[in-house]
Amino acid sequence: MILAIFSLLMTSVMPMASQPAAAQESDWAPPPTVYIPETGHTLDRLFLDMWRNAGGASAFGYPITPEITLENGHVVQYLQYARFEYWPEGDENGNTVILGKIGEELRPVMLQRSMIASSKPAETGGLRESAAMMKAWLPVAAEKADVDGETSIFVEATGHTIHSGFLSYWYNSGAESFLGNPLTEEYTLGDTTYQVFERGQLQYTQEDGVRMVPVGEVLAEKYNLDTEPMEQGNVPTYDEALFVPPPEPTPDPVEIAGIPEAATGEVWIDINLSYEYMTVYQGNTVLMETYISSGKPGFETPPGTYYINTKLEVQDMEGVLGGEYYNVPQVPWVMYFTDVGHAIHGAYWHNNFGTPMSHGCINVPVDLAAYLYSVSSIGTRVEIHW
Repeated sequence: MILAIFSLLMTSVMPMASQPAAAQESDWAPPPTVYIPETGHTLDRLFLDMWRNAGGASAFGYPITPEITLENGHVVQYLQYARFEYWPEGDENGNTVILGKIGEELRPVMLQRSMIASSKPAETGGLRESAAMMKAWLPVAAEKADVDGETSIFVEATGHTIHSGFLSYWYNSGAESFLGNPLTEEYTLGDTTYQVFERGQLQYTQEDGVRMVPVGEVLAEKYNLDTEPMEQGNVPTYDEALFVPPPEPTPDPVEIAGIPEAATGEVWIDINLSYEYMTVYQGNTVLMETYISSGKPGFETPPGTYYINTKLEVQDMEGVLGGEYYNVPQVPWVMYFTDVGHAIHGAYWHNNFGTPMSHGCINVPVDLAAYLYSVSSIGTRVEIHW
């Protein structure tokens, strides 16, 4: 692609200059509600924002119920692996959208301590498994916890341990900020090992490894909630593209075929950082205008008066600035104007001109960069200002 661009640039170039356009009111807005066809339910506003911003289907699954208003004024919605809750009054931290602590609702109704504490083996496998499950809910004394701090830990807040694969999953998914703290020890039912956490449940099998249990589905069934798919109506089907704003209108291009015959005087470059806009003059005659991309926050292009000191038709650019590594091969039409790496050059890797994007350089559309390179010489003045 780059070679093709260069072959075009080496022919007779007729640059196109973008004129400034008056700001236009945009009536675009992302949809407040989307339809999830996988389960036939919708996500709306605050719950939709939380779902999209905190991991989406990979973290919470899809919605399996409509929103449900409780007697206390809270609004809840069950997803495959979670329950979203809206508290109008806010929680102790002022949060109004909450990830429900649904793990506690998996606790067995009765804990028969006499059976749990008994040293007599259970007569059946099912009874033995039930006893192990109920015993798992009992806190462990810190001094009796078998942990090493690396592959296993003790969580003092709830008095339980986390081991091995469950511990790795817990850490990698955000620890207590996502699943919360453990409410049980590990327990085994059949070929599957489980552990319940404040906001979910993990399971392990030798075949599938560690996975989340669809606790939202378990509780929806427990509470006999309606999970039947709903009619879509005029709600748009979820697609992340719905949340990407359309590009700004592109101004009508104006052809420039070299330096006008009437133009006289010095060729100089004016760069307005407030508007991300470049104007190239010869004397008072405008040769070219275009939107540019200057340095993004933390890498701002320095204002001032400069002069082009080095010209390179193409250059590989690589380095580290402000802790960020960059490696951009075959950058075309490079003109340095400082001794610390600031240059005007073509940018083939984005088309977002009008927005700060660079590490301090001035990005110009490739065809216009070629024209600018042809009319500028060593010593050309560059005025950069707000």
